[in-house]
Amino acid sequence: MPSILETHLQNRFRVQPNHANNNDTLHGGTLMKWLDEVGAMAAMRFAGETCVTARVNELDFERPIGIGDTALVEAYVYDAGRTSIHVALQAWREEPRTGETEKTTESSFTFVAIDDDGTPQPVPELTVDTDDGARLRRRALEADY
Repeated sequence: MPSILETHLQNRFRVQPNHANNNDTLHGGTLMKWLDEVGAMAAMRFAGETCVTARVNELDFERPIGIGDTALVEAYVYDAGRTSIHVALQAWREEPRTGETEKTTESSFTFVAIDDDGTPQPVPELTVDTDDGARLRRRALEADY
């Protein structure tokens, strides 16, 4: 049974002009794509199967990320059903020269594990075996996605 910490991933994306909207900030659709990709990786690490997006439960853009900043995306599995996997996601604006961060986005996606034919597959139980894992799960559950 995989633990929350085994699914915890972070990835960074450098925001370039081709990622920007008319306000010279990261286009929301581009960030949503990055959230989906990192979220799917966390879900697949948990399930041991290919996972596809079933639902965007919540997606709150709190502040923009500018051109030249780094988008730091964090994902982890916080709950699971029979074939579904709930992934908490957050993004931060990171200043690449100093590492200073500011939270910009909070979200939750639901993924479904599938086999090669696209048939939903059962997923394991999620374990919470450390204080850090319990803190992450509590943070996601309290966010009320």
